[in-house]
Amino acid sequence: MNGAKVFIESMIKSGVDTTFGFPGGQVIPLFDAYLDYEDQIRNVLVRHEQAAAHAAEGYARASGRVGVCVATSGPGACNLVTGIADAYMDSVPIVAIGGQVPTRLIGNDAFQETDMIGVTLPITKHNFQIRDSKDVESTVAKAFKLSLNGRPGPVYIDFPKDVQSQKVGKRITDEEFRNIQIKGFDPTIIANDMQISRAADLMIKSLRPIILAGGGIISSNASNELREFAQLFGIPVCTTLMGKSCFDETHPLSLGIVGMHGRRIANYAMMNSDVVLVIGCRFSDRITGDTNTYLNDAKIIHIDIDPAEIGKNVEVTIPIVANAKNALSQLLEAIIMKVEKIERTDSISSASKKNIIGNPEWIDRIKKYKTACDACVNFPSKAGNQGVAGSAAKIFPKSIIDELNKIMDKDDIITTGVGQHQMFAMHYLKLRTPRTWISSGGAGTMGFGLPAAIGAKFAKPQSNVYNIDGDGSFQMSIQELETIRSNNVRLTSIIFNNSYLGMVRQWLELFNDKRYSQVNLGSEIDFAKISRAYGLEGVTVEKTSELPDALKNARDSSKATIIDVKIEEESNVLPMMTPGGNYKTVFGKCMKGPGEYF
Repeated sequence: MNGAKVFIESMIKSGVDTTFGFPGGQVIPLFDAYLDYEDQIRNVLVRHEQAAAHAAEGYARASGRVGVCVATSGPGACNLVTGIADAYMDSVPIVAIGGQVPTRLIGNDAFQETDMIGVTLPITKHNFQIRDSKDVESTVAKAFKLSLNGRPGPVYIDFPKDVQSQKVGKRITDEEFRNIQIKGFDPTIIANDMQISRAADLMIKSLRPIILAGGGIISSNASNELREFAQLFGIPVCTTLMGKSCFDETHPLSLGIVGMHGRRIANYAMMNSDVVLVIGCRFSDRITGDTNTYLNDAKIIHIDIDPAEIGKNVEVTIPIVANAKNALSQLLEAIIMKVEKIERTDSISSASKKNIIGNPEWIDRIKKYKTACDACVNFPSKAGNQGVAGSAAKIFPKSIIDELNKIMDKDDIITTGVGQHQMFAMHYLKLRTPRTWISSGGAGTMGFGLPAAIGAKFAKPQSNVYNIDGDGSFQMSIQELETIRSNNVRLTSIIFNNSYLGMVRQWLELFNDKRYSQVNLGSEIDFAKISRAYGLEGVTVEKTSELPDALKNARDSSKATIIDVKIEEESNVLPMMTPGGNYKTVFGKCMKGPGEYF
């Protein structure tokens, strides 16, 4: 048995049933080996290697398992880099496999040779180059273990062609494969009891507590623990973009997304809290703005699996290194025990008992402002262009999300491209189930939505998958319509078509005196016709009244569908704060009342 077949068998042992890839000269032996295992593993032939990486991300985020992408050496492997970097920024577990020239040619600038070890070093948890076929099994076992455990992330494997063809001698046992050891890799998953006790004391004393939930809740499958914790103590929950869907957004305690493009009520609550429990969040600049003023009146309990993230951007009061699921369970138990002890103590005042967790006045204030925030309608700045059904004006983007909310089931999955459409979806979609929101956060990768939707559909074939995209972002991966057709992938792409590179245009309008440079994409593209040219369904929507039927027909269709929605060209997604701005100044004050435009 050669190295390529052992590699395929090792992936199967690791639980892989689907990979996403594109062949080339230096991976011919590997792709040949797939033919002998067709009943156990399949490769989805993409039309661009970057799409393979994003599809692997979509698969991983929808399933909670490791996603896998494969490409040949040189330009093929280089095309994986954007997806690898995206996975690194968003802590997504993928294993990327690239072919390499034969070992005797490495370093000689051979045809299609690239030093992928050097290229991927800054954007992976670890990378490997297999120089001998005897190391194939142990390398694959280590790669999958590293990718999924601790803080998830991408791992790259460089696989020279001669090693793929090389015969493998002695194999390791299944038990050795399952229990592979990685020297120096021992992530802390159980929180320190003393730190948990300190955090419990601080939470008990808090008058205005808030929970900020990040992607670590989803990565560690801690949504149930988060819900139990928040409900038991009545603490409002804000999320990051990566944390969206980790907490039921129809729940009364849900305040929505924080940050530069976040909901006003969420940012208001953060700025006025006295204790913030932060779980699985790295405090990116899009969340914090000016770190000199961000949460400087609050005490911060920061739970994260990666100790490097705690205190990196924001000074914290109590650091806790642990898996979010375990830490929440430990903290819940510690608070309950301390509360019971307080209640048995006669010397404690009734006033102190009343405020064991939070202050009723704080919760009432949050409810009031949440109601006001939900009543606000985020219309475009141009008077009259509000996308009213039957009017001549083009559709305002929020109308699309409102209609989508009406037809979605709780297990339906949303992917997005990057831009205004992403922010509209982030604001207004009401998601109830973890792993139903898949969007590019840290890297902000245009073109992410369509291939991620393909990966998500392969991971969860019974769920409806909707890709919310922009006309700019969609065109960066439009070739994957053939991947969809050839694999009969049933999903719906909803294009917010404003003929602009929308988010950049919004920045130029708000911050650059409307000096529009290179943001007009043109209005002549017929995405519905392009979809039909690929053998898929396509429909153009120009009136708000046409949205319900278009969405329902797409949901019920046996084919993938593109819905090309002509939206108001200069609609803005608001609120929006300048990068590095002062959140306390912008969001720290109370809202005036329902209907306020912000």
